[in-house]
Amino acid sequence: MSAPVAEISPTKTPAPPSRERAGVAFAPPGKWGDRLFLGVTFSFSAGIILLAAGIGFSLWSNSALARKAFGFRFLIDQVWDPVAGNFGALTFLFGTLLTSFLALLIAVPLGVGAALFLSELAPRRISDLLAFLTELLAAVPSVIYGLLGIFVLVPLVRRFLEPVLGKTLGFLPFFRGPQYGIGFLAAGLVLSIMVIPFIISVSREILLSVPPLLREAALALGATRWEVATTVALPYARSGIMGAIFLALARALGETMAVTMVIGNTPILTASLFSPGYTMASVLANEFSEASGDLYLHALVEIALVLFAVTLIINAGAQLLVWGVQRKKR
Repeated sequence: MSAPVAEISPTKTPAPPSRERAGVAFAPPGKWGDRLFLGVTFSFSAGIILLAAGIGFSLWSNSALARKAFGFRFLIDQVWDPVAGNFGALTFLFGTLLTSFLALLIAVPLGVGAALFLSELAPRRISDLLAFLTELLAAVPSVIYGLLGIFVLVPLVRRFLEPVLGKTLGFLPFFRGPQYGIGFLAAGLVLSIMVIPFIISVSREILLSVPPLLREAALALGATRWEVATTVALPYARSGIMGAIFLALARALGETMAVTMVIGNTPILTASLFSPGYTMASVLANEFSEASGDLYLHALVEIALVLFAVTLIINAGAQLLVWGVQRKKR
């Protein structure tokens, strides 16, 4: 008789780990410590939202007189006359956006290029040393940058940069008018110096997080170091670099002291970068302590509300842009 053939049971595919087994469940029954930890961390997260909502509500309620008196005209009127009680924020909004755009126009190519060099081309010891010095620059107080702008940057702009721009590009409306040294151009240069460390530091960390296998695969196919950096590292880190740029933009929008010291503080709406100007943050720093009437005070608070709203809109747009890039990458 032949030996009985043993039954071979079909191979069972192991079930995927459950949420509880994988440690994803929020609070298993009986784990009071996990419940407490969940509650504490959730309260911290909710506190951030409540804090932002409280700031917005405080600014909204304390600008009621200006909103009632001027309405939407407050955003499109360029007259700022505290004596006559006429207030418009257009010149300050224009100055804020112009100086921030000019700062990014200068800082983004320099910052991303420096981050690319530090992460892809420079030796590791030199890269770490320069990255440490860059992070130190990011911690310098803004008033120091303002003093640097007054005593070093403004004389250089008045003697060399503005005359050269006026002679070569004077046919454009951006480079016409008296050359004082202080103005939109000086403020944009100071802001670019201030935000470059943020762009370099964050972009370098993002580029260093690119998987080494991608670089090795490109090198194995015959790509040069430059081709690896521009065709592999930069596209992979694109969303993170965008986040760094918008972080720098948020810093530029809210900068106060350094811009106040070099922009000239004149409420003028002009296309010339040589002209003195004003920003929303600098008018708050200059005139808030001098507000003599309730309407004047509420007008300044409404400027703070507009600055708060602009910051939220730009940050929300940046987050949507980063999400779109990540979805397209996937």
